[in-house]
Amino acid sequence: MKKVLATLMAMGLAVSALAGCGSSEKPAATDAATEAASGAETSAGETSADNAGDGESYNVGICQLVQHPALDEATEGFKAALSEKLGDKVSFDEQNASGDSATCATIVNQFVANDCDLILANATASLQAAAAATDTIPILGTSITDYATALEIDDWTGTTGKNISGTSDLAPLDEQAAMLNEMFPDAKNVGLLYCSAEANSAYQVGVVKEALEGLGYTCTEYSFADSNDISSVATNAASSSDVIYIPTDNTAASNAEVVNNVCVPAGVPVIAGEEGICKGCGVATLSISYYDIGYKAGEMAYDILVNGSDVSQMPIEFAPQVTKKYVASRCEELKVTVPDGYEAIDESAE
Repeated sequence: MKKVLATLMAMGLAVSALAGCGSSEKPAATDAATEAASGAETSAGETSADNAGDGESYNVGICQLVQHPALDEATEGFKAALSEKLGDKVSFDEQNASGDSATCATIVNQFVANDCDLILANATASLQAAAAATDTIPILGTSITDYATALEIDDWTGTTGKNISGTSDLAPLDEQAAMLNEMFPDAKNVGLLYCSAEANSAYQVGVVKEALEGLGYTCTEYSFADSNDISSVATNAASSSDVIYIPTDNTAASNAEVVNNVCVPAGVPVIAGEEGICKGCGVATLSISYYDIGYKAGEMAYDILVNGSDVSQMPIEFAPQVTKKYVASRCEELKVTVPDGYEAIDESAE
């Protein structure tokens, strides 16, 4: 009888090992992320892992819209926070949609089919796909500019009232407009360059446009439908603008070099909504840390998974601080004078 029981127990453990969200290779990747994020042998993460309960494990699906530095940092911050707190009790199924909204839907529907414990949606299209896929599995967004716009919530109170919360990458838009005015007080015409397919980009442009017009600038919107249009639209914008503003825009971020190849030869400086775009084609930005907002989303995930927090009542969190930054080499090339109080972006970092 003891041999029979032992055999049954072994079979049960084997079945358990095959269950869950993600491939069998993911826990190994998680261990690597945990090692990198953890550092000290004795940490708060180890204590938190003990509090998660003996034998309890969590499977988290991550859908990232596209690969570029800002979103990559947010994903890494998220994984680091959960790995510090849960150790090997959390595994990640990390998928990249390569900029395609339809692929986002395919990814998150697979997460739902696999019964993941939580979904991280990195960027607006990922969040919208996850929201359409499930109203029961907790969803956390990150790198989302405006949740009300993304989720079409009219009566916004700071929480979604749904199975969704997360962190925002919204830097103060009025301060971005003020920074443009600080750097280019004599400019007349500002081109607003963004992807029309990204609702949050349109939202940012609307707010910044109003602020800039209040400062006396003439603003013109130049929108592109996808990456195929960027070069021609940027060329049109550069021909009619003294300075160009680009919001936090995933398509622009993935094609910043294209914008740079148009604007620098034309002698037109770009103010960017985030550091990754700025490094690729801009002269200055009012930047947040995407790692920080990802890390905060990871802390929120822990509260949901382990402490039982109600995601529908968790307020959207924002970056704790913003920093004025500039690209020294491009400012020098375009003969842009940088005011005091700006921090140089490390151009050697990848």
